[in-house]
Amino acid sequence: MDLVQQEMTRMGQQARQAARQLARASGAAKNAALNAMTDGLIRNTLHLQRENEKDLLAGREKGLSAAMLDRLTLTNARIQGMAEGIAQVAALEDPVGEIIGMKPRPNGLMIGRMRVPLGVIGIIYESRPNVTADAAALSVKSGNAVILRGGSEAIHSNRAIAAILAEGLEMAQLPRSAVQLVQTPDRAAVGALLSMNQHVDVIIPRGGKGLIERIIAESHIPVIKHLHGICHTYIDQDADVDMAIKLTLNGKMQRTGVCNATETLLVHAAMADTCLPPIGQTLKEAGCVMRCCPETLKRLAPLGGIPATDEDWDTEYLDAILSIRVVASMDEAMDHIERHGSQHTDTIVTRDHARAMRFLREVDSSSVMVNASTRFSDGFEYGLGAEMGISTDRLHVRGPVGLEGLTTLKYIVLGAGQTRG
Repeated sequence: MDLVQQEMTRMGQQARQAARQLARASGAAKNAALNAMTDGLIRNTLHLQRENEKDLLAGREKGLSAAMLDRLTLTNARIQGMAEGIAQVAALEDPVGEIIGMKPRPNGLMIGRMRVPLGVIGIIYESRPNVTADAAALSVKSGNAVILRGGSEAIHSNRAIAAILAEGLEMAQLPRSAVQLVQTPDRAAVGALLSMNQHVDVIIPRGGKGLIERIIAESHIPVIKHLHGICHTYIDQDADVDMAIKLTLNGKMQRTGVCNATETLLVHAAMADTCLPPIGQTLKEAGCVMRCCPETLKRLAPLGGIPATDEDWDTEYLDAILSIRVVASMDEAMDHIERHGSQHTDTIVTRDHARAMRFLREVDSSSVMVNASTRFSDGFEYGLGAEMGISTDRLHVRGPVGLEGLTTLKYIVLGAGQTRG
């Protein structure tokens, strides 16, 4: 066994032991750890930014894109956001131990289900160091131990954050090994983690399509994942024009390098002349490249629109690029979403209640919205405190993965000496 495999096995063993301790920890103890983590992040803001600058410098030298560098950057606001996310998780009700559905049987037995932790979670992620804090907070609150493997481009930032989180656990007299960061950037650590089915109960990847495809192909452990975020904003035939402009701009440009950014705009033909010119002007002023179907190009070529290719409809840009298509009906819009979407997040802009309800029922995505920006598809915005990621799976959790998504249910039976005849 090589050194990387030995180290990963050691981490897995420690995580399994820590998971047993966390599973029986009180809500008060877990909240104390989370509150200490929150205080530690704020108190160490300057230290975190100094470590983050090492990663940014290395990233610039390697030629990372502006979108990647943006994901990597720890501003004051983002460190504050990490802390607020942990504090919000601490304020949530502890799901562990909840008993639901207790019902009496004719023989007097009481049968129901109890919510319990999954056990040990392995999370593999790229770029964004805030994932380190989010994953730790959700894991601790839900009674799970977590092994974190961040990208090499964020190694200094992740190490600094993980050290603060471990101190928070220790202050609450919980095991430091409940949150462990893989220290080596060696890619062999990922393969080792994916093979440790005796120590790890679920893998959650957060990163590019290539990373997630690799994990799906190699993992010996169940995976909660989404491959990509090809999110759509559909402007219906009677949409409010000002709202359509606002939601398109926010969905695409508020932050481009994230999985819930709008990548394709669909516009009902009846709204094309009314909506497309002001939307195009707004996007142009914001610096967005517009890749257009022929009908869209008729309206937006003077504003810099360029022809779309077939590949554009299947592309997650993660950049200031938006593909735009005019559709003849809502049915055509939903057909496009089904054919080209990634079942992540799709929204309709409309004033018609019946069509809004039909869109909600028929679009098969993990989050479906009415008159709201796709950027709201997020655990923090959904009141989950933070999220472990977005799941486009159907089993066992879908959408932003919060506390309940990191637990499972087991049957419990309460008897008074009954035997089966």
